[in-house]
Amino acid sequence: MAMTGQASRSEIIGSSPPEVRDERWHIRVRKLKKSFGTNLVLDGVDLDLERYKVNVILGASGAGKSVLIKHFMCLLRPDSGHIYIDGTDILSLESKALSDFRRKFGLVFQFAALFDSLTVEENCEFPLKERGGKSKAEMRDIVADRLGKLGLQGTQKKYPGELSGGMRKRVGLARALVLEPEILMYDEPTTGLDPLATRNVDEMIMATCEQFKVTSVVISHDMASVFRIADRIAMLYNKRILEAGSAEAIAGSTDPYVHEFLNASGVGAVQKLAAGEHHP
Repeated sequence: MAMTGQASRSEIIGSSPPEVRDERWHIRVRKLKKSFGTNLVLDGVDLDLERYKVNVILGASGAGKSVLIKHFMCLLRPDSGHIYIDGTDILSLESKALSDFRRKFGLVFQFAALFDSLTVEENCEFPLKERGGKSKAEMRDIVADRLGKLGLQGTQKKYPGELSGGMRKRVGLARALVLEPEILMYDEPTTGLDPLATRNVDEMIMATCEQFKVTSVVISHDMASVFRIADRIAMLYNKRILEAGSAEAIAGSTDPYVHEFLNASGVGAVQKLAAGEHHP
């Protein structure tokens, strides 16, 4: 059933032809619109996110970044538009098929969102228990593997309050990875971290993308972090994607807003790129 104030499923789908699957693009968004009451948040967003790469959605606070990525899992439904994942328009899926499709995703929350009363091991086992089908021994082995690969050996019996902010972020990532997602979404992953912890999280994001062969979607306005990790950047401005491309292309953009946004960041992104700090 369509939500109040939204178009019905048939109206959302309309008569647009099915998107041709392209192995380069894992997620493709076309003409996405979303309002909350009279507040128009997204107005015809077109966006391509590259498979097995770190894709950053950049924009000012309140630009609609979080609203946009919630659509990828249909946590929100648009007023109109299309979202293609692996060539399938997910807005056309019925509840059971959509539930299965959501298994492609893993979420790494802004402040890790760990249960304080559970150990690291119990936090990471939680999604496995929810999904079912694994024995206690199997779950323990999976969790130990993910923690080990993220440099968290020996933390299984610790509680979140005993860990640093950066370590909690890693535990949150390990929890997301136990379900073997194809797409990992990070919501402002470096918020509240000091520069050293931020760099460690950035390295974690890049290493995870490479090691686990996942497509990474990061929303951020932390410019130093963005230009350190991004293979591809999309600038969300005025309810649409203003410009998208490689980190180098965005750094060299002649668009007045992009240029102003970069200059106002104070991190010297263009100079850092020129110095070769962007990862290969």
